[in-house]
Amino acid sequence: MSRCCYSSTSLLPPHHRLRLSPPLYSCSLPRKPLKALSVSASLSAPPSDKQLFVLELAEKLEDSLPLPLPPIQPLRDTSSQSLVSTPWPTRQSEPFRFTDISYLTKYPVVPAQIQTIPSSFPLNSSLPIQITLINGLLNPSLSRIPSLPAGVFVGSIKDVPQGPISEKISSAIASCSEFKEKDVFWDFNNVGAADVAVIYVLAGVKVLDPVHLMFYYSGSGKEEEMSMCNPRVLVVVEEEAEVSLVEEHFGFDGAGRYWANPVMEIFIGERGKVSHSYVQRQPLNAAHIKWTVARQEASSTYEHVEVSIGGLLSRHNLHIQQLGPETVTELSTFDLVSQSNQIQDLHSRLVLDYPKGYSRQLHKCIVCNSAGRAVFDGNIRVNRFAQNTDAGQQTRSLLLAPKALVTVKPNLQIIADDVKCAHGAAISDLDQNELFYFQARGLDLKTARNALVYYFGADVIRRIPFKPIRETAASEVKKILSF
Repeated sequence: MSRCCYSSTSLLPPHHRLRLSPPLYSCSLPRKPLKALSVSASLSAPPSDKQLFVLELAEKLEDSLPLPLPPIQPLRDTSSQSLVSTPWPTRQSEPFRFTDISYLTKYPVVPAQIQTIPSSFPLNSSLPIQITLINGLLNPSLSRIPSLPAGVFVGSIKDVPQGPISEKISSAIASCSEFKEKDVFWDFNNVGAADVAVIYVLAGVKVLDPVHLMFYYSGSGKEEEMSMCNPRVLVVVEEEAEVSLVEEHFGFDGAGRYWANPVMEIFIGERGKVSHSYVQRQPLNAAHIKWTVARQEASSTYEHVEVSIGGLLSRHNLHIQQLGPETVTELSTFDLVSQSNQIQDLHSRLVLDYPKGYSRQLHKCIVCNSAGRAVFDGNIRVNRFAQNTDAGQQTRSLLLAPKALVTVKPNLQIIADDVKCAHGAAISDLDQNELFYFQARGLDLKTARNALVYYFGADVIRRIPFKPIRETAASEVKKILSF
């Protein structure tokens, strides 16, 4: 096949090079030029509108940032070249068959800038350790990092001390470029991440206080455009170490449209443990596309509790891989769709490759708007050597409005032959027998209905281990359900 080659810092062939204003750099070093890009002859012709959108956005992101620090330069280089051939997802793409992401291309997309935060906005965490990221950049003045145990680091990647910790962080980041399940959103984050928030816990250390990551987003305020930012978090927990994470994403309604594109990567060493609570409560002017990737070594534990209730378009790609025997993974997730044209999408993938693995997944969803949609695609793969695995998956969906729509695709792939695995799925309205039971005990119909709806989702919310976060999530759900 004939091929064309060009060498440039641009992702576009010369005849598609954008005229962009020169970027501002934080240091005097020249930008490291990309390797010569080689693309198939199909790109020698004018690219399609979607291809052009991907290439132009990647170039805008790249040119909006200063020269990256050495640990993240390989990520940017790899994804810069990958985006040349990575297609934009459409409804014909299997992972997006049930999710319409056209909202992302409806308006011109520009890299987000640091905005002034409204003084009334609640950015003070009730938890002792707080990391605040504003449009993807860690803000030290709004963060609170007290004295930490020896061997623990919490902060920006640029502040990681040189030595063994920096070497391990660099090694973890290097392995990120080898992730094979990636998509265009993963690559956008690699190209556009302006900073990396790092949480590192030395072997044998247990961090008693949870680390609260608060992500604040805002648009440019211009009605005709959408801002985009790419927060990135790296968590490395070594052997027999423990840490709890609380992750909250929110924005300001009056600050214009924006697209949040965060990535979190978690490495858990042997017999290590990570408890991870994730609350997404973006306003309806936001799109929220997130990747979470966790890699677990032998006998480690990963507990994930998720409440996703905001954003006009929300998708979470949750990918976990068990890399040793006797590994424990527990996933509890709740999605709420309450507004017209709102989409909540959870795509999860759990891969078990070693004996005596244990996993449980519970997903619950409520759709209470006739024009709303929820999607759940949950894949658990028990490979040949994962003998004596105990895996369970359950998804339950509640439809509370005519024409409300949910698509569920539970998928338990079992290749090993000595396992204990089960899964189930249910979609329904409220059970009339349950309503009758409450009414027979003196509750009116509205109160009975509200109680059943709330406690359907509260089954997941109550699993958030930290009371202030749990109460905030419960309050937001009650507010949306209007009781």
